[in-house]
Amino acid sequence: MDEREPSVGEVRHLKYLKWLVTILTVTMIGGVLTVVALLVMQFGAMHDIALPDAVDLPEGVAAVAFTQGPDWYAVVTDGDEILVFSRSTGELRQTIAVNLD
Repeated sequence: MDEREPSVGEVRHLKYLKWLVTILTVTMIGGVLTVVALLVMQFGAMHDIALPDAVDLPEGVAAVAFTQGPDWYAVVTDGDEILVFSRSTGELRQTIAVNLD
C-alpha cells in the first residue's frame, strides 16, 4: 500500500482543526468550572429559615402541605383550606378556602 505524504494544504487544515479542538476544550472546561463555582457560591449564600417547633391546628384538621415566608407559615389542610399563621405568635392570621371548580 502506498503511503503518500500529506500536502501542505492538508497539514495546514489539520493544524487549524487541532487548534479549534483545543480552544473548544479550554472553553468547555472554563464553562464547567464557572457553573460549579456559581453553584457553590449560591448554596453558600442560602439562609436557614427555622421551622416552627409545633403547629397548633384546629380540631379535626390534618396537614397535607407546609410552606413558609419570612414572618408567616401556612398549612394546607385535607379540607381544601390554607391556614396562614404568624411566625412570631403562632396565631392564625388568615384562612383561605381553595375552590377546585
